[in-house]
This record gives sequence, structure tokens and C-alpha cells, in this order.
Amino acid sequence: ALSVPARAERWWSGPVGAATGLVTAATGVFVIPAVPFLQALGLEKEDLVQALGLSFTVSTLALTAGLARDGAFPLDAAGTSLLALAPALLGMAAGQWLRLRVRPEAFRRWFFLGLLLLGLDLALRPLL
Repeated sequence: ALSVPARAERWWSGPVGAATGLVTAATGVFVIPAVPFLQALGLEKEDLVQALGLSFTVSTLALTAGLARDGAFPLDAAGTSLLALAPALLGMAAGQWLRLRVRPEAFRRWFFLGLLLLGLDLALRPLL
């Protein structure tokens, strides 16, 4: 597995953040390269989850702001989006319950397998 030494983390954080912003702006996907970078830092399970949650939250807010600015996110859609929070919060609670009961190695494997499946779905959807 790729790892980023602690002395290089500060130097790489800015470029990885900028690259993630560019990829998100172009595709709406905010996983690459942030998630592999966070994984390469070798964080403990709870620290990795917290870092991913913070990254996803900031990326989602920035993407929403950009879409709203460009008129691609009508404000009347905000109500529907808020309704989607209930099942999302239930899923987060279930995920936290499960995460606290799973070995870190198994957690990482299943987490990244899930991301791979989501990526494949996004990549293959236009072809189907």
C-alpha cells in the first residue's frame, strides 16, 4: 500500500486538495484524489472516518454553492434534498454502529470496495 510520510503530508495536502477541487468541479465526484491520499496517511480507523467525513462535507457544500451560483441547483430542490437527509442520517447511524464492531482491516477493505462499486456504476451508467 502507498504511504505518505508525516514530513511530506503538509507539502502534499495543498496540491491534493486543489486537484480534488478540480476533479469535483469537472465531474461532481469528490473522491479522487482525496480518499487515496487520506488512506495513504495511515490514519487510524476513527481518524480516517473523521477526515473522510470532513472532506465529503466541505466538498458537498462547495459543490452545492457552485451549482447554486450557476443556476444548476434551483432553491425549490432544496426541500427535496432536505427530505433525503432522514434516510442518509439513518444510514450514517447504522454505519457507525457497524464500524465500531468491525476490525480496521475489514472496514477499510469493505469501504474501498464500496467506493470501487460506486465508481464502476458512475463509469458504466452511460454505456447501459
